[in-house]
Amino acid sequence: MKKELEKIIQKAVKDLFGLEQVGFAVEYPKDEKFGDYATNAALVLAKKVGKGPLEIADQIKNQISSIRYPEFGKIEVAAPGYVNFHLSEKFLQDKVAGINSQGKDFGKSEIGNGIKINNEFISANPTGPLHLGNGRGGFYGDALSRILRKAGFEVTNEFYINDAGEQVLKLGHSVLKDAEAVYGGEYIDELHEKYSAIKDVREAGEKAAADVLENFIKKTVVEKMKISFDVWMSEKKILEEKYVERAIGALRDKSLIYGSEGAQWLRTTQFGDDKDRVLIKNDGKNAYIAGDCGYLLNKIERGFNRLIMGLGADHHGYVTRLKAAALALGFSGDFKIVVSQLVRVIKDGKEVRMSKRAGNVVLVDDLIDAVGHDVTRFFFLMYSPDTHMNFDLGLAEEKSQKNPVFYVQYAHARICSILNKIQDTRHEIQIDKLDLSLLTHEKELGMVRELNKFPELVEELAGSYEVHKLPYYAIRLADKFHSFYNGCKVIDEENPDLTKARISLITAVRIVLAETLDLIGVDAPEKM
Repeated sequence: MKKELEKIIQKAVKDLFGLEQVGFAVEYPKDEKFGDYATNAALVLAKKVGKGPLEIADQIKNQISSIRYPEFGKIEVAAPGYVNFHLSEKFLQDKVAGINSQGKDFGKSEIGNGIKINNEFISANPTGPLHLGNGRGGFYGDALSRILRKAGFEVTNEFYINDAGEQVLKLGHSVLKDAEAVYGGEYIDELHEKYSAIKDVREAGEKAAADVLENFIKKTVVEKMKISFDVWMSEKKILEEKYVERAIGALRDKSLIYGSEGAQWLRTTQFGDDKDRVLIKNDGKNAYIAGDCGYLLNKIERGFNRLIMGLGADHHGYVTRLKAAALALGFSGDFKIVVSQLVRVIKDGKEVRMSKRAGNVVLVDDLIDAVGHDVTRFFFLMYSPDTHMNFDLGLAEEKSQKNPVFYVQYAHARICSILNKIQDTRHEIQIDKLDLSLLTHEKELGMVRELNKFPELVEELAGSYEVHKLPYYAIRLADKFHSFYNGCKVIDEENPDLTKARISLITAVRIVLAETLDLIGVDAPEKM
């Protein structure tokens, strides 16, 4: 509806003032009493047409009202120059039928058709179990892919395995427990028992890294975090297939490499970086960014139109150089790098340490074991990844409606309970030949207004990547349902036609709640 309204307003502006493609906004009013949508078009136009915003707003309102769009029941002007649109009861009533007809397809979009996206996330070094930062980036990346697929994009979930660099040597030293050991914790003790007989540091590191990947990282990702990766890309593969050498050669052919101080430098400042970067060190070894260039070339050659990369909080400084490297290699699509900030687990105002298995690090396994996958994922996704997060363990342990996950899931389970009850008496109620015009109660229409926002939200998040808005939408929809349930009788034996209409309404709510929870990546239980 938001897109349609934008077209309607653009047409009115053109008809009134002869202007095209005016950059106004269509938003949801903060207070529902001001309608379902509001536009600031009149405020934007004031200087251009030399009139006051209220006068322009009144002209826009009258122009649109004269065409009698059935979608709107009322159009109003509000100071200092907004035009507010109220959806008609008929539009909202028909929306219920539309949702039930589309089912799981409600909210699907075609905006991403033909666009291939590589979404690389987690990509933790295979040197130890996954910590909370990995978990935060992992849940975000997975939910984002779900949203993008709903919007029609072709998305590849990818995990990059750093299995050929210095970190493998560090792991080898740690497993052998020599003077250069870096990592500690119970998992290192376990690896030491397995591989201490190996005397070659790199061999020990490679054996241990493969073990960590299979028995720690992949098990956590698949079994605990419930994330599926389409590609597990090995750094060894990138090196074996000469992508690094080819990338360096391509950059050299473009005259983007120069020598200085005995090293070879990449001209990243030509592409927005704050300084040029060393590509090949003065000892002849490739710098880390050389490997990045090889991997980026691999992605480019696989034909992706967009790239998404999730990084940990300690990699914030890599953003500009990675984007510059991609541009230098000729990538012209959108490249979004998402940096996930730190997470602390808090209970009763104090930070909690949950395990010593990985030394001084809280593992995502431990948190999921403590509060469950659904709660962990939902809580993480309630925060934008660029903000520091305190994970409230006390609230997460609550198995009541104080816990937002249970609150939302209970709404779905309650609807299923009602529908199951109706199923037993379907021959009496006959849920066909519905009269949805009976849905006139403010709580009924309030629910439909929230349902109507779902397709718009999917498209918005597919563009903004603001995944944190999805859990809050689920909470608002659950709020609307619980309020409706407490204020309206669903099954009214004295009014079977209204009962049928309300059953259709809550069925639509169930569909959208289930789809929202699926995009978040948590269960939509039928019983609780």
